[in-house]
Amino acid sequence: MKKILGALGAALLATSAQAEDLKIGLVVTLSGPPAVLGKQIEDGFKLALEKMDGKIGGLDTELIVVDSELKPDVALTRVKGLLEKDEVDFVVGSVFSNVLGAIYKPVTRSETFLISPNAGPSTVAGRNCSPYFFSTSYQNNQNFEALGQHAQEQGIKSVFMMTPNYQAGRDAVEGFKKYFKGEITDEVYTPLGHKDFSPEIAQMSTSDAEALFTFMPGGMGVRFVKQFRESGLADKMKFLSAFTVDEATLPAQKDAALGFFGATSWAPSLDLPQSKEFVAAFEEKYGYIPGGFAMQAYDAAQLIDSAVKAVDGNLSDKDALRKALEAADFQSLRGDFSFNNNHFPIQDFYLLRVAQREDGKYWTEIDSKIFDDYTDSFAAECKM
Repeated sequence: MKKILGALGAALLATSAQAEDLKIGLVVTLSGPPAVLGKQIEDGFKLALEKMDGKIGGLDTELIVVDSELKPDVALTRVKGLLEKDEVDFVVGSVFSNVLGAIYKPVTRSETFLISPNAGPSTVAGRNCSPYFFSTSYQNNQNFEALGQHAQEQGIKSVFMMTPNYQAGRDAVEGFKKYFKGEITDEVYTPLGHKDFSPEIAQMSTSDAEALFTFMPGGMGVRFVKQFRESGLADKMKFLSAFTVDEATLPAQKDAALGFFGATSWAPSLDLPQSKEFVAAFEEKYGYIPGGFAMQAYDAAQLIDSAVKAVDGNLSDKDALRKALEAADFQSLRGDFSFNNNHFPIQDFYLLRVAQREDGKYWTEIDSKIFDDYTDSFAAECKM
């Protein structure tokens, strides 16, 4: 009889510990030219939520979307509102590394799980790693390390480098240099939000570099690619980039980007059933081709769903929830996916080429695989 009562008590305790609903704060940039990146993340996450009938982990889910405006101070204020006023269970964000840097400590120190669907600065991958931070994208350097490896394998002797002057831009340069051992003819840093690339293109034209390596996300990428193509340099320099020519920028770049190369962990042309289903559903609902930003956000929702299910909705047991997140028990749209000790993914990386589909739309296609089950360079510094 005592055993029966004890089991009944345990069952009642478990039931009372289960949350009635789930609150998620989504922090993305939805203002100005970079808004196209934030919109991809918002749409990708919402598509996953819709597929789950509005219930992540079986719990009724409220998604609260806030605009960082690409201003760290604004993001910090709005995240404090999510934590203190809304009392969210998870924060998902952000697009840009400088915004993530602003919200990282307030969220993790509050023992709220922070899931990044894009930004992956080196500053949170090593010594400053946290048990409350997870990434469903990559560590920033990895995409650029893949490009550096490709350039080295192709025997390219000299490269002109240009990135924005902020953490992700510096990570890009460091990443490319890890494997590329040729000559760097110039290393140029532009302001974030740079609009006129005429001076930098003039420098490129006199550099005699065989290739250009650049990272210019969102509106910067649109402006730069058009100016680069118009200058005639596309016929003289191989174009290597990450997040400069992708599904977020291609609708505006069009023919100006054809044949240019990028590198990352996924492309909408990836030949996997779950990926094809996602791309078709996304295009049907939103009318445009999803890029990696949308895919990573969709996977972020899947990750949270898998963890909440694993703990039977008991969000108060942080240790169990963390272990469930670390297990990554979901089918990633990119295929192979697991977490390293620093909670960044171990995954494949590909060389991508810009192409035009039969329906006239522009997208990236996988050219070749560069790395298989690739780990980031900072995990060894993380003591978790």
